[in-house]
Amino acid sequence: MSYDDASAGDRPADGDASEPPVSPASQTSPAPRPTRRMDARSLRGLAHPLRMRILELLTLDGPDTATGLSRRLGENTGTVSWHLRHLADHDFIEEETGRGTRRERWWRAVAVSRRLDTTDFRDDPDVRGPLSVYVHEIVQQHFNRVVDYLAEDWAPEWRDAGAVAQWHDLALTPDQLAALNEELALVVERYRGVATETEEGAAAAQPVIVQLQSFPRRHRAGRADQGSHTDRTTP
Repeated sequence: MSYDDASAGDRPADGDASEPPVSPASQTSPAPRPTRRMDARSLRGLAHPLRMRILELLTLDGPDTATGLSRRLGENTGTVSWHLRHLADHDFIEEETGRGTRRERWWRAVAVSRRLDTTDFRDDPDVRGPLSVYVHEIVQQHFNRVVDYLAEDWAPEWRDAGAVAQWHDLALTPDQLAALNEELALVVERYRGVATETEEGAAAAQPVIVQLQSFPRRHRAGRADQGSHTDRTTP
């Protein structure tokens, strides 16, 4: 099982230029983003609920200070500062130079996509604890984002555009499942930056999260084929 976070560092820092627009109909995929494959050391450095929450906020909402993050998280500033330094030591975040003061430093997520493959740690019992924490927190973050969206008040056009969908009638080989995930990832990549093609589009755009969970399900003995099913909900 692999866990990918392709959003790390997507939000440009203040004053940075955004990515060149890419048409969804284009046959040319954008240049691949730098990818960091998580090893045992980096996994141990990140696998803590508060550190993962801090990195999530910096990734989704852009740079912040220990004071700002502590207010949002309801944590002590000193505790948040300690975890920020820990994340920086493991190269998950970096200081924004030229911004802030010696007493009030600004931090941002490093602009790189993260990938964790559980098979890399199959024979390392010392990593089972951090791996369990990391996977649990990632799944919880994904769940919380959906719950937040459902609880928020959005205009009808955004409600109609959003979806929570599930297809549960597929039967695939491991290679086919991997190929499906790769194709879906390429589709998402084609839509990066399309809103900035026009001023009107840029003005109407909102940050969008795309989540994909795809995994095998064991057969239940004695269960007959239930036919084709697709569940799609427009919240």
